[in-house]
Amino acid sequence: MKSMLSVAREQGCAVGAFNVLDYNSLRAVVAAAEEFDAPVIIQTSVKTVTFWGAATLAGWVRELAESTAVPIALHLDHCTSTGVIRMCVEAGWTSVMIDASALPFEENLATTKEVLAAALPFGVNVEAEMGEISGVEDDIAVAESRSRLADPDRAAEFCEGLGLTAFAPAIGTAHGIYKGEPVIDFGRLQTIAERTCLPIALHGGTGLSADVFRRCIELGCAKINISTAVKHAFIDGFVARHLEDGKYDPLALLGTQFAQVKSSVCEFIELFGSAGLAPKVG
Repeated sequence: MKSMLSVAREQGCAVGAFNVLDYNSLRAVVAAAEEFDAPVIIQTSVKTVTFWGAATLAGWVRELAESTAVPIALHLDHCTSTGVIRMCVEAGWTSVMIDASALPFEENLATTKEVLAAALPFGVNVEAEMGEISGVEDDIAVAESRSRLADPDRAAEFCEGLGLTAFAPAIGTAHGIYKGEPVIDFGRLQTIAERTCLPIALHGGTGLSADVFRRCIELGCAKINISTAVKHAFIDGFVARHLEDGKYDPLALLGTQFAQVKSSVCEFIELFGSAGLAPKVG
């Protein structure tokens, strides 16, 4: 992931990080990346890891990665457990996110350092978060009243000398579906990106407008997380096909599901500007 985000920042674009649910959604994301010759970050939630098992998920990604020319990173999203992180690091994840943002500053920093010490010897990249992003992600729920934006001074202090690959500050986005117009603190985003000198990971990407995405990318967001949109395409593609023909043909339903997830991912790759970026990443 580190090389992907470094090149993305240089080129003024962002790499899409898509939360997959199973083998079908995984291969749809990879097919979209191949169509646009783009690097892609395959994200898994802790819930997905628990459901399928770390070895199974890593095996699926390894199989597809070895059969494609586009760069693929396997990333663990929003994990609060250092034990699960160690399990995924050993199973073959290439990057992990430690989400200790609900803890006080010093505890968040100490936990992040613990994860870095466990991950870096394996060559695994690490993302950390500061502030609390509202909404629901996996089993982590943060009420809007509890959400906290990241403080630029504390963010700079937190990231200094850590060796993070990406940093996820709370800047006004939310997980899930936006109930109103999202209010993004662009000035805060710009200051944090400049002060930390790190690629910024934008969480809560589903539902943001094209203009908001472009502005965030301009200000330093090099990794954009898309989860809810993938879930909707995954379920709607399957259900719509069945409602349309009424047939109990699992492979036909899975084929429509694949096409819908791929189409959604293609739109985001094009919007983020990462089409054609794969050769530059290597």
